[in-house]
Amino acid sequence: MVKKIIVVTFLISIIGCKESAVVEIKEEAKTNLEVEPTKPEETEIWEPKPNVVNVSNGIPSDAIVLFDGSNLDSWISAVDSTAADWHLNKDGSMTVKNKVGDIRTKQNFGSVQLHIEWMSPAEVQGSNQSRANSGVFLQGKYEVQVLDNNDNDTYVNGQVGSIYKQSIPLVKASSPTGKWNEYDIIFHAPEFDTDGNKTKSGTITVLHNGVLVQDHYEIKGTTEYIGWPKNIAHGKGPIVLQDHGDNSRVSYRNIWVRELN
Repeated sequence: MVKKIIVVTFLISIIGCKESAVVEIKEEAKTNLEVEPTKPEETEIWEPKPNVVNVSNGIPSDAIVLFDGSNLDSWISAVDSTAADWHLNKDGSMTVKNKVGDIRTKQNFGSVQLHIEWMSPAEVQGSNQSRANSGVFLQGKYEVQVLDNNDNDTYVNGQVGSIYKQSIPLVKASSPTGKWNEYDIIFHAPEFDTDGNKTKSGTITVLHNGVLVQDHYEIKGTTEYIGWPKNIAHGKGPIVLQDHGDNSRVSYRNIWVRELN
């Protein structure tokens, strides 16, 4: 009889514990359950207010103008940090000076929105990668290809609008040879920890003449001519314009950048 009483008591205890646990779970569920708002103001957010940006002549008021056609003061030689020695043209553009070398911004940047316009020369010279070849390098390491691909085939991961040797553009949206092109680039820089390990890949979005050609592409590392991408830790870096060294004669104008914090 005593054994029966002990067993019954034990079972009641178990059942009680289970019921108690169920009640606790239900109460926790009620606590975690978000009650849907019943008034419009319950889903309204008023702070913080975004900064006001005005746009004049296509340039946002919070942009840093890197080239407006008047001078090359924002640029230096990427070879030896001397004054930039590309051709400054009367039409408000600048043109690659053959075999002088790349130029880069004096200022270093992290994540940015970059607007840049470029034009291949009307007189066609060369073929494949030797026709109006240049490039826009983010942080001096990640290249968006500039090339005249009109009636000029090349490897598609190196054609105009590509992330060089990494990402083929979704479409080719080039202007006719000798006409101006526009690149609008959104670049989010890669991140590294204190030990130099990459913790987050960088991304690049490119609109070519208003057409999406790179859609938040996750870059694998540096855009190498030979070999695999590299991921050596780095901080902010310059924007670099390439002198490809084969009389590319590519011109640039209207360059501005917005820092993305």
